[in-house]
Amino acid sequence: MENTVGFIGVGAMGEPMAASLLRAGFALTVCAHRNREPVERLVALGARDGTDPAGVARASACVITCVPDAPQVDEALFGEHGATHGAAPGTLFIDMSTISPVATREFDRRLRAAGFRFVDAPVSGGTARAKTGKLTIIVGASDEDVRDAEPVLRAMGTPNHVGGVGMGEVVKLVNQIIISNTMIANIEALTFAAKAGADIDATLAVIGTATGSNYLLQNWLPQSWLAGSHAPGFMLDLLRKDLAAALDSARAIGVPMPASSLAYQLYTASSGEGHGRDDYTSVAQFYERAAGVKVRKKA
Repeated sequence: MENTVGFIGVGAMGEPMAASLLRAGFALTVCAHRNREPVERLVALGARDGTDPAGVARASACVITCVPDAPQVDEALFGEHGATHGAAPGTLFIDMSTISPVATREFDRRLRAAGFRFVDAPVSGGTARAKTGKLTIIVGASDEDVRDAEPVLRAMGTPNHVGGVGMGEVVKLVNQIIISNTMIANIEALTFAAKAGADIDATLAVIGTATGSNYLLQNWLPQSWLAGSHAPGFMLDLLRKDLAAALDSARAIGVPMPASSLAYQLYTASSGEGHGRDDYTSVAQFYERAAGVKVRKKA
């Protein structure tokens, strides 16, 4: 069964990740977290429908979970039809969700007590890189478990081993802290520029060569907010969930995070206005409304 992989949670990220595993030649068994349509598309590509997490685990030497948050991971692993009820002893579980490191370490404890192995491997890169199999994968696990997980992970992107179980989630949350605050800084600065009468294209060109340059400013905002679109690239509510996990972890270890706390409130306000399923650039609408400007690149 070395080549058999199970995938639980084939949503916006999970479906293209599962498709990458099929392209790499793995015998794949899948089940839905909520929506069955991705399962049907993957079955058409050669996957097997495992019906539920227990059925997926029964057919797999390695089981991946990719679901919204820790309660869903818990249900997928330990619920009434959870994967642990179908898994053979020694099964390698890989959680690719973004959740609290505290929850991750508790899942590791429970799985190992039941005779299983565990790796946390959250990803970065969004759906575009998930489709090309070029995700950044941030791995927390023992050296032995990383070695066994690596062929599976390499089918979906580039694994980076950053320490023991839980450290994958810690480093992923570092990324989420940075992007959530950087997005707010970019939006605030460009709204200031527009209100002051600056040419946005000229401003972007100058800042692109200056110390304020950053990936979001140069690569994401020009094709989203500054082009007049908040179509989902990374849903605001998912980033808000990740920020909540980071803030919970920070409280547990005594790290003050006032900037991230404010960012969380801004994203929460935008979600409350109905933008939770939009891209997280939709937080810009608060700034535009308050300043009385629309911030756009030239057509």
